[in-house]
Amino acid sequence: MTFSIEKNQFCVDGKPIKLISGAVHYFRNLPDTWDDIFRKLRAVGCNCVETYCAWNMHEPRPGEFDFSDRLDIVRFVKKAQKAGLMVIVRPGPYICAEWDFGGLPWWIQCEDDMEIRCMNPTYIRYFDRYLDVLLGKLRPLLCTNGGPIIMMQCENEYGYYGDDREYLAHLRDGYRRRGIDVPLFTSDGGSASALADGTVEGCLPTLNFGSRVKENFAEHDCRFPDVPKMCMEMWDGWFDAWGDEAHHTTDAKTYAGVVRDMLRKGSMNMYMFIGGTNFGFTAGANHDKKFTPDVTSYDYDALLSECGDTTEKYFAVRDVITEITGHTPPDVPANRPKKAFGTVKLSQAAALLPQLNALSKPIHSEVPRAMEEYGIGYGYIAYRTRLSRDYHEASLSFESLGDRANVFVNDRLIGKVYVNDETLSVNVTAQAGDILTVLVENMGRTNFGPKMMRKKGLPGRVLLGGKIHFSWEVTPLPMTDLTALRYGDASAKTPAFFRGTFSVDTPADTFLRTDNFTKGFAVLNGFNLGRFWEIGPQKALYVPASLLKKGENELVIFESDGLKGEPEVTFVDQPSL
Repeated sequence: MTFSIEKNQFCVDGKPIKLISGAVHYFRNLPDTWDDIFRKLRAVGCNCVETYCAWNMHEPRPGEFDFSDRLDIVRFVKKAQKAGLMVIVRPGPYICAEWDFGGLPWWIQCEDDMEIRCMNPTYIRYFDRYLDVLLGKLRPLLCTNGGPIIMMQCENEYGYYGDDREYLAHLRDGYRRRGIDVPLFTSDGGSASALADGTVEGCLPTLNFGSRVKENFAEHDCRFPDVPKMCMEMWDGWFDAWGDEAHHTTDAKTYAGVVRDMLRKGSMNMYMFIGGTNFGFTAGANHDKKFTPDVTSYDYDALLSECGDTTEKYFAVRDVITEITGHTPPDVPANRPKKAFGTVKLSQAAALLPQLNALSKPIHSEVPRAMEEYGIGYGYIAYRTRLSRDYHEASLSFESLGDRANVFVNDRLIGKVYVNDETLSVNVTAQAGDILTVLVENMGRTNFGPKMMRKKGLPGRVLLGGKIHFSWEVTPLPMTDLTALRYGDASAKTPAFFRGTFSVDTPADTFLRTDNFTKGFAVLNGFNLGRFWEIGPQKALYVPASLLKKGENELVIFESDGLKGEPEVTFVDQPSL
């Protein structure tokens, strides 16, 4: 297959073609679901699939690379080709995607001279190393080498962020230098300023939007009259943040109308075809006036639901694609089975604070520092200190907080502080010799805008009674290995881990409701399903069938704030968004 851009149209083997694509993030969907997703892509009428690459997942530690399991992008691309799909890859290095830190690895923040997304030498050295590895894997899969990859993106929505055009040129030239000989592109909003700062010669300029095709292309048509018109992110829904009133949805008929308008004008990539899940601690956040962390589900009200079910929007879009192309797509595959496994009692518990040393080794610090400075990127971090005198209603205040802290005196909760609070402080009454603990949760790094570099934990000084308080023992809690915990009965004080087992005859997709819990995360058979929080809008965590085992399964729930009932959960057969 040959793919080319001939003036104002895309061509495959010399013949004009409309790209009809859907976004699927391999890292948000488990590998056993990829074939089903690709079949449903073909059945809606798509000829292409698009994906981001998550640098922070592929290089979790400097120089340590991971392309296994759901990070196996080579396998993902080959499966797409087998399904008869072309592939568009967007390697970043920045992707946004409502993903932690926009896909950048947390550890680059530890460099004193770091400035992201520009010609900063340290940043360039790191992402050049990453691109060497990633593009080395993808190069054999280019269409010029017999593979299905037809285009690659340079950066992402840079016109919203900065104006370093030398940086964009460096990326473009770096792709070419590494043997990437397929067309390159950028994607931005349609404003004059976004196109001025986000485009670069040698890369096809594409747009991102969710409605009003004509209006969004007005500036683009003037600036770039002789290029193919493509919406690289045609938003079919939106993401949810903790505390939103309800799950964001968009009308199926309205979106199908946007699809019709875009296909009459050119090509499109629907963002998202399936959103998938922010498993573990991978969800990002926005931070404008307030910090708004994203929920675990990335359902996005996409054409396929979080668990891969077809929707009303799917069939409305399928009808429009059939109408515009004149081709009847393949039959739509059936949805995967769902099961309700019922209530599971978590009869064992392990209090966190008495067992901090079982999970991690404490580090002495004169003053608290950011989570990243202790070599930890995700999870929680505990700051402990023994008080040398009595305090009565003394203010404990934080210069900076990332993102939410529970404050304890001798393991008794005395207050909570959230980064959005008007005042980052809590009053402390304690005696000499008491242990003061500040347990801080990282709820997701900002993935968009100028506040992306805000660090987690306690990045600034802590004042007690108006004075800098010195001498702390800091325990990083990445929550990746819980095997050293010692469990007793379920009467342990929170914060605590609650454990139970349940039996499964035939694994199937299911959904975990945590109605008796307040805030924390869930781990099934060692796999972190993600965060939950009673404020919603998400009320159940998606559990893919492949995470369950025939026979006995282990579930661990970490609860930071306190139970609302008996320590039990329920597996249901319907999502709750």
